[in-house]
Amino acid sequence: MTRTFIPQEILAAAHDRSAARAARDWEAADRLRGEIEAAGWRVIDAGTDFRLEPAHAPDLEEAGRIRYGRSTAVPSRLEDAPRGVATVVLVASNDDAAAIARAVAGLRTGIPTGTSIVVVADGIEAVAAEAAEAVVPVEVVSTSAPLGQGAAWNIGIRRATGPIVILLDPSIEPTGDIVSPLVAALEDPTVAVAGPFGLVTEDLRRFREVESGPAAAIEGYLMAFRRSDAAARRPLDERFQFYRNLDIWWSLLLRDEGADVAPRRAAVVPGLPLVRHEHGAWERTPPAKRVRLSKRNFYRVLDQFGARQDLAVPGDEEIV
Repeated sequence: MTRTFIPQEILAAAHDRSAARAARDWEAADRLRGEIEAAGWRVIDAGTDFRLEPAHAPDLEEAGRIRYGRSTAVPSRLEDAPRGVATVVLVASNDDAAAIARAVAGLRTGIPTGTSIVVVADGIEAVAAEAAEAVVPVEVVSTSAPLGQGAAWNIGIRRATGPIVILLDPSIEPTGDIVSPLVAALEDPTVAVAGPFGLVTEDLRRFREVESGPAAAIEGYLMAFRRSDAAARRPLDERFQFYRNLDIWWSLLLRDEGADVAPRRAAVVPGLPLVRHEHGAWERTPPAKRVRLSKRNFYRVLDQFGARQDLAVPGDEEIV
């Protein structure tokens, strides 16, 4: 049996993390986990012990088609000149194939010419990926294992060809043209991100949803941004495996021009033709787990932006 070689610095970081967990220093433990994962490894806890594994699954070739084990293995188009109007990115996971079909059918009712569609089949079974592909006019990118929301969004952005990237959750069913109004909103250079569901906050700790007026962030059910901005920032943090609060982090990152420069805006685009259905990942995740994962993601938002009051937008009403 061949044993995987683990670099000494990774093993040392894992032991330091184990000691931090024993001391209940969760901040240090989370930081060390991030360092280990950033170096390409995954730490799996087993009581007071742990084991280390390579962080990504292997790339697999099946019937001439590659299923990718990590986002960075997916060929990127970000260095290519943009073409068309926009690229809509959808992520399919677990039992989302029917929702993907519904969302794409809705897109077909009104997307303008020059809109491309990318579906990221995140670790779902081949039959589900094929079911999704049957209704997708452009491209399905499949992964060999579930990589999570951050990695799946990275994959979709890497494959986008349009100057505008639109992230569309399968829970949203378009009933008309949702693309043109979002593209128009981003013609304003002061706008960094746009969508129909905004979030406002006084303190970057409590958020509430708004469907008009100024916003601090745009919810990931439907959000649009420039492909060039995504390329200029950095890939999304793939520790955001669960979807909750990733949209806040990404909105703030897109808006942020530096502490000494006024941030760009999050534009709420009201009245888009759509139906909002139950969110699949929320419904199928056990309540205790989704609360824990949501909190973990929110701590990452606070770690990076908690002190940036210039990014707060309180909205028109007091938050209670």
